[in-house]
Order: sequence, then structure tokens, then C-alpha cells
Amino acid sequence: MIYLTADIGSTYTKLAATDSESGSILGTACAFTTIGTDVREGFHAALRKLESAIGELSYDRLICCSSAAGGLKMVALGLVPELTAKAARLAASSAGAKVVKTYSFEISMAEQMEIEKISPDLILLCGGTDGGNREVITSNAKRLCLIKGDFAIIAAGNKSASHELQDIFTSSGKQFVITENVMPEFNKLNIEPARKCIEELFINRIVEAKGLSLLQKMSGYEIIPTPLAVMRACELLSKGAAGESGMGDLMAVDLGGATTDIYSMSEGRPSLENMLPKGLPEPYAKRSVEGDLGMRYSLPSLKEATDIRIISALSDVPADQVEEWLDQCIANPDTVAVEDSPQQRVEEALARVAIEIATERHSGVVESVYTPLGQMFALTGKDLSEVPAVIGIGGALINSKDPVKILAGSKYDSQRFMYAKPRSPKYYLDSKYIFASMGLLSSVDPMLALKILKRELKEI
Repeated sequence: MIYLTADIGSTYTKLAATDSESGSILGTACAFTTIGTDVREGFHAALRKLESAIGELSYDRLICCSSAAGGLKMVALGLVPELTAKAARLAASSAGAKVVKTYSFEISMAEQMEIEKISPDLILLCGGTDGGNREVITSNAKRLCLIKGDFAIIAAGNKSASHELQDIFTSSGKQFVITENVMPEFNKLNIEPARKCIEELFINRIVEAKGLSLLQKMSGYEIIPTPLAVMRACELLSKGAAGESGMGDLMAVDLGGATTDIYSMSEGRPSLENMLPKGLPEPYAKRSVEGDLGMRYSLPSLKEATDIRIISALSDVPADQVEEWLDQCIANPDTVAVEDSPQQRVEEALARVAIEIATERHSGVVESVYTPLGQMFALTGKDLSEVPAVIGIGGALINSKDPVKILAGSKYDSQRFMYAKPRSPKYYLDSKYIFASMGLLSSVDPMLALKILKRELKEI
């Protein structure tokens, strides 16, 4: 059985051919994604490259994922920031969506206008535990119906408000789905039903891109979001399959031109006896997407999030030259640094900082608290300090001569001790960029996908 997997990315379309009999990857290839005309043009260009390398390919099954046109852009609404709003964000991110903004309580007129300006594909509306507050979610539903735009709404809040929400959305003409509450009880997560709804609506939305519907017909399988494919690969590699053990706890870093995505496969329980969990518990498999920390299309916001002097010190390049290079890349995102140049050192310093900030946002935060028993520590989020493996994904890491230096941004920093990041991880590299492909393959042959992941993943 020959499987061909295709990742229709926002910049590149990446193919991988896998032979189930030999249990090996026959070859990989990529070409520019032709989102402006028909994505099948980029697919066939990549296929020609693949065949020029391995010979004529007759594949049995084609399985695809996509982040073309920027992927799935979402807005999430909840009631309390650290409860239902956070649950909404976790559900959206785990489904492979790019959560652009999260809102809490009743949205204001200014926030209503901001959502219209964002022009999301989907809106996840949450709020209230079952039988609890219903005024906020119904008020927000009415406000969402006043927003112009072609977006779908997933309501995953207080079940007591479901009948009223049904009437509100039906009369508005908006596309909507009502599903189970993401937080039916206080501090109890239930994100799977909302995640499935997001995945289904993604399929309907993404195939509207030119050629994707026809590519899906060629495949016979539903196209899923690329981040969801990566998430599945991470879960498979962590937990294993059918008697084949996985790696256990791990973290993966996907550094791209528009976002930096962090995946953690870990319960994240407190690692110290005097540390207490605080706030909403988080799922074993967690993804966070930082839309302001990309190496090119989000470079202006990445520049704002850091300090030029830090990049200068890390790269050993004068601050004025760093500034000049960043401005050049912002003006022309296709700019590529010359190998072994000062600009390449700036690129690697930027990549390290992007990973550092993204990992801090993903990891749990520790704070000192005082109790009748004396000083203790409160953990909000996941304690990832004992995670033994960090996996690097993405072109900036794969093409670097020193990926360890970049991935070190994910490691615990004693000067920023409040972030529960991995203390002593081993670093691995997805050198053939196969994570999304193996995530796709896991849906039909998880054992094969797991064996290839374990064999191809290289410690660096």
C-alpha cells in the first residue's frame, strides 16, 4: 500500500510518499502553494518534483491537510477570563484553529466592531456552567448576529440557554451549531464536542479555497487543519499505539512565518510537594498558537514583543544593523538571509526569542503564596519542568546550522523562574518535516505512522 500525504500550506505544499510494506518514506517534495489560482497546480508541481526524485509514483490513497489562506481564523467568547473564556480558547486551539482574540463578559460596542474588523471564519460562543448564568451568553449571541460577515457560530455554553440561542440564531440567518458546554461544571472541562464541531465547520470552509474541493474528491478523505494533523502526530508519538510504546511526555515547537505553535503532551501536574494547582485544569494534549510571533508575516509584532538589544546580544550584531534587517524583512517578507552572514545570526536569535516567548505563554506560571502552613507555591496551567523531550518543527529550525541554540528558548530560565518550562530536555528535529504527514497517516495506519516517527526523529 502506497500512501501519499499532502500538506497544503499557506506558503508551501508538502508531499510525502510512504510504503506500508517496507515501512519507509519513499520520498518527500514541496512546491509553492497556488492559492491564488488553484491549489491543485501547486500539488501537481510538488508531485512532479517527487517523481523526478523517486520515479513514477502510483499511490493507493491520498490524505490531505491544509492551512491554505491562513488556516481557520477564530474568535472565542466566554464569561470569566480564566474559566469559560480559557476553556473556549483551549477547544479552538486543540481543533487546529488560529484563535485571533478571546473576549470575556458581555462584549462592548467597540469589541463588536473589532470582531467585524477581524472578519473571523468561526466564532466559538461560550459562557456559564450548566444551570448558571445565561444572560451573558444570550446577550452576546444577539450582538454577534448584528455583526456583518460570513462567519459560522458554535455555541458551547450553558445548556439552559440553548432554546433561546436557537431562536436568536435562526431568526438572524447566521450559520450556527449548538453543542455541549465546554465547562458544564465549575473547573470541569468538556472541550471534545466543541472541538469536533470546529473540525467539521473547518472542512466546509476550507474546501471553498480554489481547487481544494476537487482535491478532496481526489482523496476521498476529509481535509483537516494542518495543526490538527500535527497534534495527532504528537499524541501518537507520546502515547504509542496497539502495544507499541510512545516517547511519553513531550513538547513540540512549530516555528513558522506567521505563527509559533506549541504542543505539549503531558498531564502537567505540580512537580513539587509544596505546589498547589490553581485555576482551570488543562488537557493532556494542548496546543497554543501565537499569531504575533511569526518569522515573517508576524514579524512587526514579534519585533514589538522583544527588545532589539536582546537580539543584538544573542546574534553579536550591532543594534542598528539588527533594526535595518528587521525593517527590510518587514517590507519584503520573501527576504532570505545569506548563509553564514550576520543577518542569518539575527534570524536565529529572532527564532530563539519567538520560541522563548511562545513557550512562556504556553507553560504554567508559578507564584508564591502564604498559607497557615507557611509559604507554598500556586501553579496556574501546566508544570512542564519534567518534560524530557522538545521536538523542533518548521523551516527556520530544519534549515538552521544550530537548531539546538534556537530550541534552547524553550528551556527553563532561572532568571524567569515563574515559568514552568522544561528544565533538562533532550532536543529532537523533524528534519524531513513529516509530522503533519504522519498525523494524517495515523488516521488509517497508526502503527506505521508511529514507527516512522520514532525512526525519523533525530536527537540533536
